Amino acid sequence: MSSAETKPTLKYKKILLKLSGEALQGPDGYGISSKALEAISEEIAEVYELGAQMAVVIGGGNIFRGVKGAETGIDRSTGDYMGMLATVINALALQDSLEKKGILTRVQTALEIKQVAEPYIRRRAMRHLEKGRVVIFAAGTGNPFFTTDTAATLRALEIGADLILKATKVDGVYNKDPMKHKDAVKFKELTYMEVLQKELKIMDATAISLCMQGNIPIIVFNLFERGNIKKVITGKEIGTKVRSDKDE
Repeated sequence: MSSAETKPTLKYKKILLKLSGEALQGPDGYGISSKALEAISEEIAEVYELGAQMAVVIGGGNIFRGVKGAETGIDRSTGDYMGMLATVINALALQDSLEKKGILTRVQTALEIKQVAEPYIRRRAMRHLEKGRVVIFAAGTGNPFFTTDTAATLRALEIGADLILKATKVDGVYNKDPMKHKDAVKFKELTYMEVLQKELKIMDATAISLCMQGNIPIIVFNLFERGNIKKVITGKEIGTKVRSDKDE
């Protein structure tokens, strides 16, 4: 952005981006793709340059998922802790990619791993955001049996986020899988209760219930369409918005 250009007005000034671990794996089906990491970092960099406060919660499904571990005989709690450690790996990879672009970051983890990241402290996280740092939250809630979707909602409530951005591979929420059904219908808006009643797999029920209690809107969007995060925070209507039934 040149000095002659003016920054667009931000509709949302403090946002939390929820990334799945799968978003980092690219076409490889496992691990971390450098191309996927670069593309995500570029999207975040655009928002950073606009001056929005941005936090990220990242999953670990590209490396290990606790539920899958339980299917192979691993104790569910142990598997979930293994999944939390996978999110830390992803968070460090994202941090490295962002810092190579000159973006100030901090990784905070719900499990203490002081050699590589700060422990999660709400006031410290908010201070980092105020200073213009991207804060990456890892290790979920630090508790087994809770998803990173729930962690994202919890952190969004704690930092007072204006919006949760739920990154997916499709451009919103449909009545059925658009990758399998050509007649799938996209929802422009949904209420929290509609998501729960229709059993739409946007986020787990605990996460949706927390959003409903805190009245934090969710926008489900296609992460892989260039410029989408910037479009959302500047007020462009993309994806599907999940909101309170009291909102217009």
